[in-house]
This record gives sequence, C-alpha cells and structure tokens, in this order.
Amino acid sequence: MTSPAHRTDPRPQRRTAPRTAARPTARRLRRVGAAALLAAALLLPTAVVAGAQPDDARRGRPPHPSVPAACPWMDTRRTPEQRTRLLLDASTLHQKYRWLVEQPANDPQRTTFEGVTYPAQVPCTPTVVYTDGPDGVRFTPGVTAFPAPIAVASTWDTALAGTKGHAQADEAFDTGKNVVLGPGLASGRTPLSGRTPEYFGEDPLLTGLLTAATVEGIQGDPVKPVLADLKHYVANEQELDRAQSSSEVDERTLRQVYDLPFEIALRRSDPASVMCSYNQVNGTHACENPLLRDVLKGDLGFDGYVVSDFRAVHSTAPSLVNGLDQELNRPVWFTPERLDAALAAGEITLAQVDAAAARVVRAYVRGGLFDRPLPAERVADASTPAHKELARTLAERGSVLLANDGVLPLDARPGGTVALLGPTASATPDEDGVSAATVCAMAWRFNGAGTLDCEDLVTPEVAIRERAAQAGMDVVVDAGDDPVAAAALAASADVAVVLGYQRMGEFDDLPDLRLQGGGDALIEAVAAANPDTVVVLQTGSAVEMPWLGDVGAVLETWYGGEQVGPALARLLFGDVAPSGKLPMTFPASLADTPTRTPEQYPGVFADGSTTRAPGSTEIRQVRYTEGLQVGYRWYQEQGIEPLFPFGHGLTYTTFDYVDLRITPRTSTGRGDVRVSFRVTNTGERAATETAQVYAGLPESADEPGTRLVGWQAVTLEPGQSRRVTVTLTRRDLAELHLLEVWDVDRDRWVTTPGEHTVSVGGSSGTVLSGTVQVRRS
Repeated sequence: MTSPAHRTDPRPQRRTAPRTAARPTARRLRRVGAAALLAAALLLPTAVVAGAQPDDARRGRPPHPSVPAACPWMDTRRTPEQRTRLLLDASTLHQKYRWLVEQPANDPQRTTFEGVTYPAQVPCTPTVVYTDGPDGVRFTPGVTAFPAPIAVASTWDTALAGTKGHAQADEAFDTGKNVVLGPGLASGRTPLSGRTPEYFGEDPLLTGLLTAATVEGIQGDPVKPVLADLKHYVANEQELDRAQSSSEVDERTLRQVYDLPFEIALRRSDPASVMCSYNQVNGTHACENPLLRDVLKGDLGFDGYVVSDFRAVHSTAPSLVNGLDQELNRPVWFTPERLDAALAAGEITLAQVDAAAARVVRAYVRGGLFDRPLPAERVADASTPAHKELARTLAERGSVLLANDGVLPLDARPGGTVALLGPTASATPDEDGVSAATVCAMAWRFNGAGTLDCEDLVTPEVAIRERAAQAGMDVVVDAGDDPVAAAALAASADVAVVLGYQRMGEFDDLPDLRLQGGGDALIEAVAAANPDTVVVLQTGSAVEMPWLGDVGAVLETWYGGEQVGPALARLLFGDVAPSGKLPMTFPASLADTPTRTPEQYPGVFADGSTTRAPGSTEIRQVRYTEGLQVGYRWYQEQGIEPLFPFGHGLTYTTFDYVDLRITPRTSTGRGDVRVSFRVTNTGERAATETAQVYAGLPESADEPGTRLVGWQAVTLEPGQSRRVTVTLTRRDLAELHLLEVWDVDRDRWVTTPGEHTVSVGGSSGTVLSGTVQVRRS
C-alpha cells in the first residue's frame, strides 16, 4: 500500500485525543421553561455561579504564572477539551453565538457585522483569518502560484502533496491567514464539472490519501499554525445549479463513491473542519442534512467543526440540529435574533449551541491558533526559492505524457528550429486577450483572471527560448490566430510545438470536451504542415482529440502554475523524463461518459426539461442512476475503450511487468496481503514508473470493474529490474475498505467471500493478474 503522508513525513504532527462515534443528543426544551432559561443565559456566563473559582484553584493547583488570571483557558498544560470548557463556562450565550459564524468568531473585539450586533468576545481569543486555498493562497500577492490540484494528483505522490500543503500553509501564515479552506475533494462523476481541476480525480483511494497528505502538510507546523478544511461534503459534482439542485443517490453509492474519499481522508489525517456543500442530497440541503450528524460526525467520528459554504445555509434550527457548527462569512441564519427565537420555540437546545461552539473553539485551541498569533506585519513576498522549485517539480511530475511516437524528447541539434504556436505560449495576449497567464491557474469569474495572481509567471516562450539557445537552436513563435500562417511557420521548422487550452473553474461547467479558442483547427493545420508536431495541453479536464492520429506526441500539463515554462522546457528537451499518471479517465468522446442522459446530467425539472425557466427556484433533480459505475469502473463495466485510461502515463522509456506473486493465496481479509511483481526498464534511459495494483471482487459483490488498492513508484536505470511489493496491511484493509462493500441492510462495510482478482500494471488497463481467495473470518 502506498504510504499516507503522516507515516513518512519527518515534520512533527499534531495528534489528537481518540475520536468518538457518539452522536450528539437532540433533546427539545419545553416551551414553558425555554424562555426563562434563555433570559438567564443572556445575562450570565453559562455554568458559572457566584463565587466560583477557576478550575486550578478548585483542584488546589495554582495557575501557571504566565497565564493571565482572566484567561485560564490559555494554560497550555491543559488539554484542548479542558481549555475549551473553561472558555465556554466563562461566556455568555451571545458570546457563544459568536463562534457559530465566521466573522464574529474570528474578529473577537468587533461587535457589529452588517447590522448584526454581538457583545465583545471574552479576552484572550485569537484573530483568525480564512483564505480560500485548494490550489494556493488565493487572491493574495507575494505567494507562489502552484499547479492546480489535478496536476498534484497526477504525481500520485502523497509525500509531495504534503510538502506542497506545508509550503502553502507557510505562505498563508506569513501573509496573515491561518485557516485554509482546502483541500477540495470530489469523485469525478463528470469531466464537465467546472471544478474538476480543483480536485484530485475520480478514484476514492487516490483522492482520500492525497487529501490526507495535504491536510497533514497544512497543519504540520506548530510554529506557524494553520488549519485545513475539507470541502465540499457531499455528492457535490457539478457547478450548474449547484445551489438549486438535488443529488439523488442511493445509499450504497453514496457511501462507496462520494463519502469514501472523505472517510479515507479522515482516517489518515485530522482536519480542523469540513465544509458542507451547496447542493441538496436526496432532497435536503447538505448544510442541514442529517448526513452531517449521523454519518460525518457519527459513523466517521469527525470531531472538528462543520462550516458552511458561502450562502449555503437555508435554516437555523434544522442546520444546527443536524450538525452545522459555523456559518461562513457574515451572520444570516445563525444571528442572535434567530438563535434566540429558535431556543424560545424549543427548536434547538442550549446543549446544541454549546456543542457547536465547543467544536469550533476546540479546533482553534488544538490547532494552536490561541497560542501562536498571526504576525503583526504581513510578509510582502512570502514565496521562497524553495517554494518556486517545488512549484516547478510539481509541474514536471504532474505532467502526463499521453502519446509519443518518438518525437519526444526533442532532437536538440545545433541550427535546428522549434515553432512554438498557440496563444498561451507567450505573455503577450492574442486578439482574444488569451496569454500564458490565462492558464497559469483556474479561472475565476469575478476578476476576469484566475484564482492565483501568477505574478512571477515564467512563460513557455521564455523558458523554451532559453533552453533552445543552450542547444544552439532557434525558436519562432506565433499565437496561432491565423491557422494558415501558423501552419506555414510550422512547415519551415524542424519540430512544431502547439499549445492547446481549455479554460474552466468554479461557477460554470464546461459545455463540451473540446479545446477552446480554435485549438483543434490550429492543431490540425499545423499537423498537416509538419509531421513532427507535439501538442501540449493546458486544460483542467479531459479533452477530445480528433487530431490524435496526426500528431507525434501529446503532453498534458494541466494548469501548471508560475513555473510551467521551465518545467515544460525540461520535459520537452528530455532534461527530465515525464512520470505523471492520469488521475481521471480521458474518454474518446463526451457520449462515452457515465452521465449520458439528461436525467443524470445536467438533471431535469418536474416537466422533464433541462432548462431553468426565468425566475424559477425549482430544484433540479440530478439522478445518479449510474450508481457505482463512476470513472474507470464505468468504462470497464461497459466495455468502452477510453481515449486514455485512468492511471495512464508514458515516459521516455518502456517498462515490462512479470512474475506476479500474491501471498497469502487465501485470506480472511483481516491480515496483510502482499502483492509483488518484477518491473524492468526495457528502454535506454532512466525513468520512474508508478506501478498500480487493482482488485476485482467476486461476482456476488455486484461491484463494477476493478478498484485501485495500492501503488508504488519505482525509479530504474536502463536495463535495471526490481521486485516491487505493495502490501495491503490489515489496517489498510479495515480503514480504507480496500476489499469491502457497503451493506445497506447491515448498515456497515462487509467483505464478500470468494475469489478476488488482483491485477497490476502501469494503468487501470493492467498487464498481469492473479487471484486471492477471501473467506469469512
């Protein structure tokens, strides 16, 4: 099994008390007593009586001399739970309310928030600043523009994901932010989803472990404490009508496909918070859905706090009762007035308010926010040389060589010429305003640019010119606005490199899987003029490739961040060999994807239409009738050949897999299973291969295709051979449900006895297979 980040990361990690699966009670107040209790709570700190002494004094233990007498919760000798209890015991009800909304919680001495008034918070509470951050510290100058998460996923490297999370947290803290709203995770139901590049692909195991590694990286520095937030829970798989749609999904699919990545992330990391999503799940808004209380906090034992997405709250009592702890941004539904009214009506209890506030406070205490304040002065430039090198490494290792007939690496002959074509090659915008900055990061509707500033962007043109000059080569550049002129330029060059792009991000789904800005026509024209044409894709999702048979190579670089130029130059010229693997399937056409019917995507209204009527607030019904057949499992089960399968990625050599061994051959599913095989580099240069292991369950499990159960990267010199062993440990099998399915009747994960297939290879299109017999324990 590939090692989760917290097993190998040398940095000190934050440990927490054991989680509990206990669910919060929801006892209702009787109307007669609620008003009297509420009136008393508004005036006095709860659970505090006249003449009460601090906990230290009651136990005969003097307060620590460095702890302010008025702030016993600042005593770091106490547990986070004890410190939280001391603070809340000293708080009035309306001071507790502050923790239930982002702005009042995080700006303790401010009392008015867009017309909503609170008392000042108790002393010694921290200033907390949230930043959006699945990809980097967003909308902030002086930070590194890292590659998009889909590129990080393409490295299949949990340790590298953790290093990126740590660097991002370092920059967040230095620029005055100590909560990162990220990482994001989803399940890749449709490649049209606008936020595809914000996530880690379509497989729950890969997504869950990369998410966990990122969390541990973000939260791994006790000197500069920053908290992480998993988002968006749950079944949040499209941007179209995201706040006015319901994901209609059966229980088994929900647990195995959409909940499982979150469960894996929670098993292998301790995020401070989880963000509930905009959509409804089976007719109930995610931020007031009992799934928060019963599954996330109950079954999964999550003991952090649940925060809403922006304007994703639609109620007061149902939201609080079902597990929402904090409303994002300003107070709307969790205002003192509305909470008071809900208490007086017996719709919520003081215990529920206290529990929600305690989750937020405990997370802040446990994460170090009370003890390590943000810097008084923000760092103007938080990006470091090491972070820029990391960005380049991520761009290199996250690029995926999809096809290559031998044109790559480039033949760097003195006197040769490279034609570099396409609007995203240069810093100079083309006639449509497109430039290299357009695809540095994900699109953002409200600034006309992207989620990251990319102020230190090194363009492909600059880096390729510099590298070509070292080889004595010339580079000619054209934006490609006129395909005929671009083709003429390509014809005069030894090799043509064409950059094709697809712009996407939050708020909008893609209308199709085609390149934008006339990219297909440009590639077709150039390929017709020069047989040695290399296509570099700068996309956030899969694209159709009608020109694939006419080009020499295709390299997917996603949104490569500020160091995309140097990374691309090193890959093209062979200074580094590609090693990325696809974290999502590239279909041959949109018609081949799992969401084939209007009911599945984009969803329908009551009259069967897919178009929202002007002014309508009707909820779009999105039916997840494909069930478990999501991502590569769909293509396997349906016998559909994708353009490029999940896990695919070439390099500048070839690898051979032989001699598969599985031990033991009979298992109870509760002991280690070792899968070993020999990998040989059969080419002429050193490179890294990510060897993947998949399992197929018995027919009685009614499970489509195979599932990823482990992987390991191996670097080999030419001709070198090595035996690779991927061990599915007893802990992995139990916690990550590697060979289990969700049993709806028994309401738990179960292992299906019988013959399981185990297959290995360089992608989900594996080359070796064997079996292991799993029997009931």
